[in-house]
Amino acid sequence: MDGFDEHSPQPAPPVTFTGRKTVVAAAVTVVLIAATLLIRPARAGDDARPPGPSERAASAVGMGAPVAAVDLTALVADREKWLAGHPDDDASWAVLGSAYLEQARRTADSGWFPKAERALKRSLEVRPAEKGNFDAMTGMGALAGARGDFATARKWGELVRAQAPRRWTAFPVLVDAYTGLGDYKGAQKAMEQLQELRPGLAAELRAAQVYRDRGWREDAVVALEAAGGAAKSPAEKAYVLFRLGELAWERGDPAEALRQYEAAQRTDPAQAEALGGRARALAALGRSGEAVRDYRLALGRTPLPRLALELGELLDSLGRPQEARAQYEAVSVLAARSTADGVDQEVVLGLFEADHGDPAAAVRRLSAEWERHKSMQVADALGWALHRGGEDTAALEYAKKATEPGLRSAEFAYHRAVIEQGLGDEAAARRHLQEVARTNPDFSPVRGPLAKEALAAIGQPAPGGPENMQPRTPWVAPEMPKPRPKPKPAAQKPDPKPAPAKPRQPKPGPSAA
Repeated sequence: MDGFDEHSPQPAPPVTFTGRKTVVAAAVTVVLIAATLLIRPARAGDDARPPGPSERAASAVGMGAPVAAVDLTALVADREKWLAGHPDDDASWAVLGSAYLEQARRTADSGWFPKAERALKRSLEVRPAEKGNFDAMTGMGALAGARGDFATARKWGELVRAQAPRRWTAFPVLVDAYTGLGDYKGAQKAMEQLQELRPGLAAELRAAQVYRDRGWREDAVVALEAAGGAAKSPAEKAYVLFRLGELAWERGDPAEALRQYEAAQRTDPAQAEALGGRARALAALGRSGEAVRDYRLALGRTPLPRLALELGELLDSLGRPQEARAQYEAVSVLAARSTADGVDQEVVLGLFEADHGDPAAAVRRLSAEWERHKSMQVADALGWALHRGGEDTAALEYAKKATEPGLRSAEFAYHRAVIEQGLGDEAAARRHLQEVARTNPDFSPVRGPLAKEALAAIGQPAPGGPENMQPRTPWVAPEMPKPRPKPKPAAQKPDPKPAPAKPRQPKPGPSAA
């Protein structure tokens, strides 16, 4: 140990700074910091402050996610102010157009659609599609889909995909477009590509839509639960809860649907769609007074023709025809306003005409719509209009197109059952009325009770199965041949024991002399 200690290095003397050394060190430090800032300037992400309302909304709009109403208003005001002094900023025009579109979705005010179209077209004028203005192109596709012009939405989505195959924002547009056109295989393929390129909220929402259309309810619920896990803002979470409520309603669980709708409203009080769903669920639970109140509140926030039609039928079922007539008049007014802004309301108007107006006009309207969009919803509405016009044979063909792809809809099943009953096919009508009872017996305050009455009138099949299935003579057991006994194998005799060997006699030798 003594030898080791003798050769060990001595500790270095402590560093001391004189006044001159301190000044030099400080100067060097300042120079290094300045050089670093010149090499890497400050970035937006370096700011530790949370993003403002307009920044949050711009990010959400770019992701195709629901946006809080306050943030969306801030974004619109911010971009409008900026573009007043910078009219050639194509990116800001695209953001503003998408923000207008989100306003239309949240408020159901179709007056935002022309504003969105003008902003997006201005963006494309500054930077055309040929130069890769993907944000504006995607916005045009989303706008067309929101208006119900699915052929145009498909055109824009496929144009973006052709120029930038890995750009994920085109695929939500394509899923919606293919679904509206009735191309459900194409929608599923686009959804799978979206999941591969950008897993998350947008992909899970589209997956739930595709699974629901295929009749895979459990998969749709799982996808929405995954979307809820990916949601970050209250607006996103509220939208997922609303969609969960819709699935619960469609499977005939109004109590669970009500719970989900109310959770959506608590999460985001501006979630107006959930208020209409809540009214629907309350009506199914027999709370008609509350349902009428919520329908009126929902129409005050989101004046949709579909909600006015639902409220009118609820009032009809409650024996309040004058109030119902006022709502039916509102259907036409609201639909005309939306149509003027480029929104396709043909399915709602066709069903309204079929049940409360001129079935022949409904057939003409929906036949033209079928030429544009061959979806399950259009097929069901056209089949029902044909039935109401007395053409059950033609109606059944469209009812099959509506029910066979897989969507589990009590409304679709009821329409098909009534058409089959009109054709005298009571067995098929019974089967689909039973499907209504299993799916959602309270799907409508008017047609739900009619479905129950029709099923009770048809009754159950006669005992013993259909007529002439049983033989006229009693059954007699046939005389069966008796089985032949199998011959027993003959017992093998044991081999005789070999005789004992005799001792050999010696041969006689020559006689001795």
